[in-house]
Amino acid sequence: MRVKRGVTARARHNKIRSATKGMSHPNRVSVRRGKQAVTKSLQYAYRDRRNRKREFRALWNIRINAAARDNGTTYSRLIAGLKAAGVTLDRKVLAELAVNEPKAFEAVVKAAKLEK
Repeated sequence: MRVKRGVTARARHNKIRSATKGMSHPNRVSVRRGKQAVTKSLQYAYRDRRNRKREFRALWNIRINAAARDNGTTYSRLIAGLKAAGVTLDRKVLAELAVNEPKAFEAVVKAAKLEK
């Protein structure tokens, strides 16, 4: 029996077209270019979900180091002191304290210095 493929092909094309909304003109109008663009964008999304974690950790380290130096120590000495003191604050929380609660961060630094 003959199968007419117009409905499934149209549905597949519409799926690509909806995924390329907001892209440049050739990627929107051409299904072939659009398919390539969607594939590439999904690759970028997968890669960058991992890179975002890396970039945020680097940002937190920078903020912690800057605040630690304001309090007379360095990042590495602070982290080593916190580990020795048994303080289990992660870098995200430390960076948040450094930016928004300088007094609390100062107390954390003192706790790390006491253990030295």
